[in-house]
Amino acid sequence: MAKVELKKPIVEEISASIKDAQSVVVVDYRGLTVEQDTQLRKNLREAGVTYKVYKNTFLNFAFKGTEFESLTPYLEGPTAVAISATDATAPARVIADFAKKADKLEIKAGVVEGAVYDAKGMAEIASIPSREALISRLLGSMQSPITNFARVINQIAEKGGASTAEASPAADAE
Repeated sequence: MAKVELKKPIVEEISASIKDAQSVVVVDYRGLTVEQDTQLRKNLREAGVTYKVYKNTFLNFAFKGTEFESLTPYLEGPTAVAISATDATAPARVIADFAKKADKLEIKAGVVEGAVYDAKGMAEIASIPSREALISRLLGSMQSPITNFARVINQIAEKGGASTAEASPAADAE
């Protein structure tokens, strides 16, 4: 078989995984121990993120003509890719969190929902909470006024409706 025929399935695999991706993060993993790499892969898998190491030439071919083509300048040295189709901030968040323990792990760049970010921009993306956390915060803030109103009504009811008792003598005086 020719070399091109051997490479084609790998490029197609990458292309298929980035086709519906909300975000792709390019990582330099040099210096990680086997235990650290295994733990990182486990954390990413739990977050629903695909993480693989590919040759830069395969990534170049797969990115060509897509919104991820702007990552090509960052494909130097050993490169791993973290791809998420569901949560746009998950790869950056999990990798940045893990990089606090493993200082050798370094985010090179990423594309989140069509926008390209360098390492500094990806650090900002990593600080954004997950979609579920943002929804729960929104629902909590929407529910707070209703809960406070219910507490006030409950306290009035527990006092025995004191405001109605005060209104009765005024009505009798007339």
